[in-house]
Amino acid sequence: MTAQAVQQEDLAVVIGLEVHVQLETDTKIFCGCSTDVADAKPNSHTCPVCLGLPGALPVLNEAAVESAVEVGKAIDADVPEETTFHRKNYFYPDLPKGFQITQYDAPICQDGELAVEVGGQRRSVGIRRAHLEEDPGSLQHAGGSIDSADYTLIDYNRAGVPLMEIVTEPDFRDADEVRAFLAKLEEVLEYLGVFDSGRDGSLRIDANLSVIDAGEIGDDGEISEEALDAANRTEVKNISSHKGAQKALAYEATRQKNAVQRGREVEQETRHWDESRGITVSMRSKEAEKDYRYFREADLPPLQVSDWKERLEIPELPDARRERFREEYGLSAEAASKLTSTRQVADFYEDVASEYDPDLAATWVADNLLGELNYRDKAITDVADRLDEFTRLVELVASGEITTKNAEETVLREMLDESEDPETIIEREGLGKADEGEVEGAVTDAIEENPDAVEDYHAGEDGALNFLVGQVMAKTGGSADPGSVNGLLRDRLDE
Repeated sequence: MTAQAVQQEDLAVVIGLEVHVQLETDTKIFCGCSTDVADAKPNSHTCPVCLGLPGALPVLNEAAVESAVEVGKAIDADVPEETTFHRKNYFYPDLPKGFQITQYDAPICQDGELAVEVGGQRRSVGIRRAHLEEDPGSLQHAGGSIDSADYTLIDYNRAGVPLMEIVTEPDFRDADEVRAFLAKLEEVLEYLGVFDSGRDGSLRIDANLSVIDAGEIGDDGEISEEALDAANRTEVKNISSHKGAQKALAYEATRQKNAVQRGREVEQETRHWDESRGITVSMRSKEAEKDYRYFREADLPPLQVSDWKERLEIPELPDARRERFREEYGLSAEAASKLTSTRQVADFYEDVASEYDPDLAATWVADNLLGELNYRDKAITDVADRLDEFTRLVELVASGEITTKNAEETVLREMLDESEDPETIIEREGLGKADEGEVEGAVTDAIEENPDAVEDYHAGEDGALNFLVGQVMAKTGGSADPGSVNGLLRDRLDE
């Protein structure tokens, strides 16, 4: 088959990822500078170590190592007896030393996997390695993008921030699979408490993408090393989000397929994802491993880590917690998924479910609270200091002191919008539950004032009762329980 005769359906996409995750530590990986650089003045969080000044020596951050081992446990990776650091040499303006301290042939995590659900099917993505390294500085391109800027500024505040680079096997076949994997990986990392997605630049993705003859993929989905080696691989860099990865790789897959269809060879190169234009642009020819001239970092001795995996404990991970929620609380798969979306949500649900009915707790946390927060583009972490107030609101509903309708439609919304506690809102709005005498009087008035609806009820019209319930609720200002009103009306009308 000639190159010109190749059709889209004859080509398959092969993708492998290099995911750079910023670990949540107070200080940088090899010095004492703060990692809280989001709003800092440029180049203000630096020292001789992270600036690579002569004579400065690195000292390894123990918290970064602990985080890396915890990630290894979560992805079921091998943690070797000994791990070492190397210098990766290349010249780039955001790398002040002219080399990056990283790990080469003895990474701290090897041969792991992560189970991901893609298209309704669950499968494992192989993780070849995960290693520690330092972040370079950051470039700010003024007046344009990387290929059109008037000039470029360099901020070394990020230089030395601890990163974990997670390298997958080439197990992805389209951009949607990549997005699902990144969401799952981020979820696991946040459960571990080693990662904060809210930090700017905390997750960056480099992706290697090739197109090959679809016939090279075996029935088991495996691809031979020969086929992978024969394909010219393009590296797409500087992707910073799940959605960005999906868009960048969908574009790059189409670009490469179109090139092959037109009889052109795909160049092995590094390309930059331009988010604003929605395209990838060529940066440089792709470096080979030998170009980096790796050699051992003489200022950091080998690190013994074999016993760390046994010593360090990790929390219950999201998949296990979802399954337990279904078994222990009798939740549906959908509810369990919502309630374990983050560790903070799951913890809050369990706090509420320990005091009140698990189904009531699930409705209030998964549907009411999370629904209202999502509508306001907020997360549960944004109201973390007020969770006791939301628990009191559930208590007021459970004890019958306020109707579910008023709690959902008025109290909860005003709690979020006005930052007030539930008791203040209930008192101001007069939302306390109506007493029995008031409800019975409203039922009597509704029947006497609406003889046509009473007649329709006796004629078997379904809407008549609902109409009368609405009349009673209006007379009581929504403070009556709709179920009780329904029952009272039926008793009176059937006499």
